[in-house]
Amino acid sequence: MGFFLQKKLSSYFLFSLLCFIQFSSISCEKKVSLALYYESLCPGCSNFIVNYLPKIFKNGMIDFVDLKLVPWGNTKIQPNNTFKCQHGPAECFLDTVEACALDVWPDLNEHFPFIHCVESWIYHKNYTQWETCFQKLNLKKKLVTDCVGGDRGKELELRHAAETPPHKFVPWVVVDGQPLYTDYREFISYICKAYRGTTPIPGCSSSDSLSFTSKLSTISSTITSFVEQRVKLAASA
Repeated sequence: MGFFLQKKLSSYFLFSLLCFIQFSSISCEKKVSLALYYESLCPGCSNFIVNYLPKIFKNGMIDFVDLKLVPWGNTKIQPNNTFKCQHGPAECFLDTVEACALDVWPDLNEHFPFIHCVESWIYHKNYTQWETCFQKLNLKKKLVTDCVGGDRGKELELRHAAETPPHKFVPWVVVDGQPLYTDYREFISYICKAYRGTTPIPGCSSSDSLSFTSKLSTISSTITSFVEQRVKLAASA
């Protein structure tokens, strides 16, 4: 009995050790949450999505970020359970389009290019061309249009309404639970400061994140000592 317990404990703690010391340890790190609460036809929102947000996709920074997009913004639910959007019915429609895209393509690599494409048309004041994004990205249009035209679209928007926190304006950017207010364009530096992992984030300076070498050495020695202690305890049981 003691032998099997010893082996079990050894395997568990050695796996934990490997999680910290292997070079490909990104999957072991806790990602920094980045939430964007926005509305589709808001000029500041499209500017942020088109010109700022793509920075996290450079040099692999996205591997350390948990990105959440919530297209609702300043929309209001009316007494008859319809929506009133800040920039009119077209915005309500495109908010639902983007909500459906997030739903039918949960993979970030699929839904973000689509939303970026739609917002690019909006940014260039030509949002009526948004449907060209399906062909451009080789995505199935029917998946989104069925969602938009059915009950699912409204259900998703109601969900986003519930998820949207109190805010002063949009885009409302939140990093690791902290609203950035007017400093939202500097969201990269906030990601770097919020990160508590050991693998360096590309694009973050050493002053923004903890030193990988020194912290890794401390963690490795601590876990090694802990494993040895557990194994000895198991062996004597």
